[in-house]
Amino acid sequence: MDYKIEKMTDEDWEGVAKIYLEGIKTGKATFQSEIPSYDAWNNGHVKTCRLVARKGNEVLGWGALSPTSSRCVYAGVAEVSIYIGEEYRGKGIGRTLLKALVKMSEENGFWTLQSGIIKENTASIELHKSCGFREIGIRERVAKMNNGAWHDVVLMERRSDVTGID
Repeated sequence: MDYKIEKMTDEDWEGVAKIYLEGIKTGKATFQSEIPSYDAWNNGHVKTCRLVARKGNEVLGWGALSPTSSRCVYAGVAEVSIYIGEEYRGKGIGRTLLKALVKMSEENGFWTLQSGIIKENTASIELHKSCGFREIGIRERVAKMNNGAWHDVVLMERRSDVTGID
């Protein structure tokens, strides 16, 4: 499949939101129950580390980082969000996108990336493993969906071998 990985722009929000909603509807991609406003999403994500997979004008998937803490000692630690459009899953786009996001994170001084993945989302867990993440634990019954179902969350981490090693 012919596509490009590019920096996300404000104009990508419609495509990003559509894919985010597809993830919400799976019941295993996020505990979010609705798409946030663009301003809320924008303010909650690192400005320098946002990518989309694009074919022409269509957004096929997206990845972005969120800060994990406002404390300066954690400035190099971020949480990964990655979502692939329903019809494009299983085609290698997620791996290409996550690898590019890892590279971009290191270029921007992030030494640790982490993800909290709903345990049933085995595809995302395998994707993260294929990009150098390791499982560091499981938070049992940590959050409850709107339908009342409790879920465990697999904690994953990737430590850079080029940034934050001094």
